[in-house]
Amino acid sequence: MERTTTASPADFLDRALVEESAKKSGLLWVQPAGQPHARPLWHAWHDGAVIVVGDGAEQPLHGLAAGTTATLTVRSKDKGGRLVTFPATVTAVAPGTPAWDGAVEELKGKRLNAPDTDTIGDRWARECRILRLEPAGPLAPHPDGALTATPVPTPATTRKPIPAGLPKLLFKKKQKR
Repeated sequence: MERTTTASPADFLDRALVEESAKKSGLLWVQPAGQPHARPLWHAWHDGAVIVVGDGAEQPLHGLAAGTTATLTVRSKDKGGRLVTFPATVTAVAPGTPAWDGAVEELKGKRLNAPDTDTIGDRWARECRILRLEPAGPLAPHPDGALTATPVPTPATTRKPIPAGLPKLLFKKKQKR
């Protein structure tokens, strides 16, 4: 007898949370498996997965490669706080396929200040990679701690006494003529 797995209502709610948060956020943090730090990437949500374009003249995709996994953290667009963290499998989208065309259309709308909006798909096909990061597994629990790190020691400083005349310049009242 063949065993079938059924998804629980919690699985559907988790999937909906991932999709909705990824659609509304313009930035997510991606930590490829084996990498010590997460990096911010702009993205789009398309056909059930996060899609990113990078390398070439676009954002660097350090450590992301087809066949690997990554941990994605989606942030709130308005407050910038962590919404959800989940594992994802990484696959490459091949140029010239229907999946490529759909991904380019979604990403093109999210790409700000592109120098070549009309021919961006051709440039991406020549120079860049489009990767599909599909959710794979349960959501990660929210961390208990603050996740803050101690700053790296440095002799650099930005604190100096303000010039004596600065308050007069800033708070000078306009004289009536």
